[in-house]
Amino acid sequence: MNKKTLSQSPAFSRVIPFATYMLFILASDLVKPLIPPGVLHDNFTAVVYPVKILAVTALLVFYRKSYDELRPDQLKAAHILPALSIGAIVFVLWINMDWGFATVGTPDTYDPGLLPGKAWYYAFIAVRLAGAALVVPVFEEIFWRSFVLRYIISQNFTAVRIGTFTWTSFIISSLLFGSEHNLWLAGIMAGVFYNLLLYRTKSIPACVIAHGVTNLLLGIYVIRTESWQFW
Repeated sequence: MNKKTLSQSPAFSRVIPFATYMLFILASDLVKPLIPPGVLHDNFTAVVYPVKILAVTALLVFYRKSYDELRPDQLKAAHILPALSIGAIVFVLWINMDWGFATVGTPDTYDPGLLPGKAWYYAFIAVRLAGAALVVPVFEEIFWRSFVLRYIISQNFTAVRIGTFTWTSFIISSLLFGSEHNLWLAGIMAGVFYNLLLYRTKSIPACVIAHGVTNLLLGIYVIRTESWQFW
């Protein structure tokens, strides 16, 4: 398969936004220790996060025509209440599942109060909240619920109907989704709930809404309580 064909494949368009986001995280972890102590080092997250979100958003826009699963007709009125409910349930469970044994590694906690001035603080909070509630749910659901869940069933994943259930894909995708998060058990829980919502609605947009509600409520909670470890 040549590069042009690869870049135009259904798998590539669903993987590359997620991969780009994760590569930014990896690069940040490698670069930050090399920065001398000071304002830039303390606020490195505030510099990188907007760039990361902008890069992923650009990819989503570029490949937007390939995401058939996000068409408006894939979301029905009957999906809204279950999506909102699942999003709220996952949020409540998430903030109550930060047990020691259910955590892996040390989160790179960032307090935006370190920024020089209220204007920068509010600007970062706005970008962080928008990224978490609007951008992250889109590329993660396209990757996990649309691509990974179906790819486990068949490498020809576009031939697999959205919301097709198998125990293997359900368990593996839930475990992998959990492995992406510092709170691994909470991540598995979220993966299970979002998968169940997909099986119930057969709708990726419903999962995007649920994921967005979870992240929005979590963001509001983090800001109000200054529980930056959840961000």
